[in-house]
Parts: sequence; C-alpha cells; structure tokens
Amino acid sequence: MQPVKCRESIFDILALDYDGWFEDEGKLIFAIEAEAFRRVLPSLPKPWLEVGVGSGRFAQALGIENGIDPSAGLLGIARSRGINVVRARGEEQIFKEGGFGTVFIIVTLCFVDSPLSVLRETHRVLYTGGKVVIGLVLSDSPWGRFYLIKKKQGHRFYKHATFYRYHEVANLLEHAGFAIERIISTLFQKPNSVAAMETPREGLFSDAGFTVIVAEKVAEGDYKAKKERPIRI
Repeated sequence: MQPVKCRESIFDILALDYDGWFEDEGKLIFAIEAEAFRRVLPSLPKPWLEVGVGSGRFAQALGIENGIDPSAGLLGIARSRGINVVRARGEEQIFKEGGFGTVFIIVTLCFVDSPLSVLRETHRVLYTGGKVVIGLVLSDSPWGRFYLIKKKQGHRFYKHATFYRYHEVANLLEHAGFAIERIISTLFQKPNSVAAMETPREGLFSDAGFTVIVAEKVAEGDYKAKKERPIRI
C-alpha cells in the first residue's frame, strides 16, 4: 500500500516524499497492486477518471486519462505524467452527470471526510452500467492491522486514516446505488516481508493485504436483481 492521499496541507508539503515512496520501499508493493487492477481493466468502459489521483502513479501505469485531487503539489507531478487533472475533492460536483464509464478510487476512500458522499458523486458522474473500482486495505487484514498500529502511533500519513471492513464498504456501495460484481485480492505477503511479485487471486481473502472491488452503477428499478447476482468470494 502506498502512502495515503488525504488532506491538502499534508501533501502540498510532502508531495515529493509521497511520490518518492514508489521508487523506494514501495516499488514492489505498487507493482503487486497495479497487477491486481490489470486483471479487471479489459472489462471497464471508458472514459476513465481517478478520484484521488495523487501524483498519477496508478493513473499512468493503468492508462487512466483523467484525475482529481485536492493537492496542488501532487497534481503538478500527475500533470507531468500526462494525466488530465483538476484540483477538486471527490464529493464536489465539477463534472457533468453521466460523463464517465469508470471511476477509480485507489487508496483514497479511507481518507475522505465522507465516503458515502464521494460514492454518491461517483454514481452521478457515471453513466448507467458504468463501474466504480475501489482499491483499499481492509481493516481486519494483516496490512490493515499493521497500518492501524501506525495510526495510533501518530504516523504523518496514517493518523488521518479510517480503515473499513469489507461489509462496511459493501454497505456504502449499496447505499450509493452500486452492485458489487467482482473482487480481486493480492498482497498476501506480510508487512515488512514483501520480497517477490504475486499473482492476484479472484475473490475475497481474509489474509490478503490489498483488495480490489468492482461495482456497477445500476438504475433503481434494476438494483434488486443486480444485488442478488452471485459474486465470487
């Protein structure tokens, strides 16, 4: 998991430290997480938007064309990587309704003031049948417990985090008008022990450090049928 993208004042000051993590201790972790996203890319409708684009590392690696973030410092780096960026928070209405096919929220949901507001705005900017793709560390995973300790210790990034269990994220998605259709798990190596590339696994695993959730925007009348569609867990 890369250092978090959260409050503007932190990342305007620490933008270079944040981005440097990807070239140092986080290089292999980033590669493992990016590979999990690549499993789902072929099925995702375009155009694409990343909410909380940060310095554009994931956007560049995955081919995400557009991004928003509240940090001017990070957006300057993302712009240099060829990403079309706008300075904004995820709950702000800056795009037209139904203008995107897929919205990525990568290690960002845990650091926003109102996850439900961000997901509802995501729902608004997607056309019906569009997808939201969330990448996060679940609170009851080995990595979640590791970062919760850092949070309690007042870590400069993680002290702002609110980590969630899978059922809490699923509940947020349901209330925002999404139906989960696919889950990918990865980062099975323990914290401070990541030494090799991993192959992502289909489904939800309690010992995975990183989880990718794909959910579809559904029309209100179609939600019950979509919700009852089985997913692989």
